[in-house]
Amino acid sequence: QVQLVESGGGLVQAEDSLTLSCVVSGLRFNNYAMGWFRQAPGKEREFVAAKNWRTDYADSVRGRFTISRDGVKNTVYLQMHSLKPEDTAVYYCAAARTYGKRVDDYNYWGQGTQVTVSS
Repeated sequence: QVQLVESGGGLVQAEDSLTLSCVVSGLRFNNYAMGWFRQAPGKEREFVAAKNWRTDYADSVRGRFTISRDGVKNTVYLQMHSLKPEDTAVYYCAAARTYGKRVDDYNYWGQGTQVTVSS
């Protein structure tokens, strides 16, 4: 079955960096767009970044976050720099048959990893 397993979350201070990883199995990785989303307490899940042959970022993270993917390791990464307290959320990776930036565009989801940024 399809599995997406995130790792790398944790508690960091403002301006620190963190890299999230998501290992994907059970699907043809290179045939799927990969995305990162996040959900803060009391808020809706929101788009962070996505990548297939194109790359997109949310305005709030552009210039600070970088999404990348390794087709050999079937892994997608999210490098996060200059972290802010407002970046605190559960971060989810997701796979989509068709590229998009909406939650509904994605077919498979990981369980999420918590990122907490203290001021």
